[in-house]
Amino acid sequence: MNRTLLNKVSCLLISSCLPKLFWGEALLTAAYLINRSPSVPLNDQIDNQQGKENNIEENQQGNPSELVTDQNPSTHTYQLARDRERRIPRIPSKLKDFHLALNTENIEPSSYEEALKSSKSDKWKIAMEEEINSLMKNKTWTLVPKPKDTSIVDCKWLFKIKQETESTRYKARLVAKGFTQKEGIDFTEIFSPVVKYTTVRIILALTAHFNWELKQMDVKTAFLHGDLDETIYMSQPDGFISDKHPDHVCLLKKSLYGLKQSPRQWNKKFDMFMQSLRFQRSAFDPCLYFKYYSDIPVFLVLYVDDMLIASSSMTLILELQNNLSKNFEMKDLGDAKKILGMSIERNRKSSTIFLNQKSYVKNVVEKFSMSNAKTTSVPLAAHFQLCKNQSPNSETEKEQMKNIPYSNAIGSVMYLMVSTRPDIAYAVSCLSRFMSNAGMPHWEALKWLLRYLNGSMDIGILFSKLSDDVKLVGYVDSIYANDKDSRRSTTSYMFTLCGACISWKSQLQNIVALSTTEAEYIATT
Repeated sequence: MNRTLLNKVSCLLISSCLPKLFWGEALLTAAYLINRSPSVPLNDQIDNQQGKENNIEENQQGNPSELVTDQNPSTHTYQLARDRERRIPRIPSKLKDFHLALNTENIEPSSYEEALKSSKSDKWKIAMEEEINSLMKNKTWTLVPKPKDTSIVDCKWLFKIKQETESTRYKARLVAKGFTQKEGIDFTEIFSPVVKYTTVRIILALTAHFNWELKQMDVKTAFLHGDLDETIYMSQPDGFISDKHPDHVCLLKKSLYGLKQSPRQWNKKFDMFMQSLRFQRSAFDPCLYFKYYSDIPVFLVLYVDDMLIASSSMTLILELQNNLSKNFEMKDLGDAKKILGMSIERNRKSSTIFLNQKSYVKNVVEKFSMSNAKTTSVPLAAHFQLCKNQSPNSETEKEQMKNIPYSNAIGSVMYLMVSTRPDIAYAVSCLSRFMSNAGMPHWEALKWLLRYLNGSMDIGILFSKLSDDVKLVGYVDSIYANDKDSRRSTTSYMFTLCGACISWKSQLQNIVALSTTEAEYIATT
């Protein structure tokens, strides 16, 4: 039946000289005609038999230039086809003030003065007092006379409203203005490692396979635990200037948030602590620690101040958690639910872990006004032949593209791709090549990808136990000379552990392959 319908759709479009965008109306017309045509299985009876003679004149084709589509023949209602693009929904200009007024309740202050003038000033004051008390408890600084000929780092307050499950939390954080620091004087090295997404997925795959315990912890004010190697002076924070010594400055003892070296100092402190517990640091990922108790392993994954702990022994996990709590101010989050913006849904009975980002996808789709758009079944359709010739050439086209958030959208979907969505890796790789000078065809292709995400929010990575063996399997493929500008081929690979995808990539090859065989060899090397 599908082929019969499609054949009629093609005939109707060709005979009517209509573009492909009317395929939906042609499909409805084809179904309408089939239901009113004699059928051999029904002894030449009409499928839509209503006990009256069918008027064949109603089915005659009209003038395509005066096209109307019959939406409901029984009620004789019609829809006039209009050749215009779909309008982008916007807030009416006369209602913009009302729209802004509805959102003023949860506006976060951008400065100390704004916090005091806001309607929630009492709550912001309490939040700032809690932050200062925490800093004093950690002995973050001492007040000293201002030294001569020494640069003073400024500081500022940051305010955040956190929507929790049952309440709203007002949080204030004091940060140093690290951009005023001078290299070689206020800091030397600033590099600090962060965990690889592949590492997180490997730990989740092993946890699901062996049905390990998986716990999560958070370090409160993690950067304040790091010790500074340099001498840094900071101005006193607004609202908490000493009455006795208003001209004094803060001699920092701990790595305050905002300093360029703070992440590095915290990581050094934590690494020394883990080594004191005889944990080994992975050579593959410096943010993965492990230790074997006889044949029982304990793994710890660190991402700045968030950590996952996995092991088959709950006793060993509790021992590690107690050691962490003795040395740092920790928050036990219980069973792992979310890490790096990825939701962790676990079923212990079936030994499965589902990793997805449904809420993030929903926010991205709504951000770019694609939540009501028609969904697509593939990330990037074959008719998108993207190349540099589609980039804007005239000043009018360039001005038009300035108002389109192409780079912003690419960044949003790229984060999704590296986290939980290998299915969009090729599409993101193609689209990201035109970030510096994207045109309308590139934007249309990106919107196609957003429409695909809108219809596939529930897709993620499922970790389970398929067999008793822990198997690492790799797949690789290439597309020969698919880049229209350079004629380079594309390499794509994927690795699975215990049947679940843990690593993937799609990118152009470095050289131009002369044949499909050569492209395959390059892909595998």
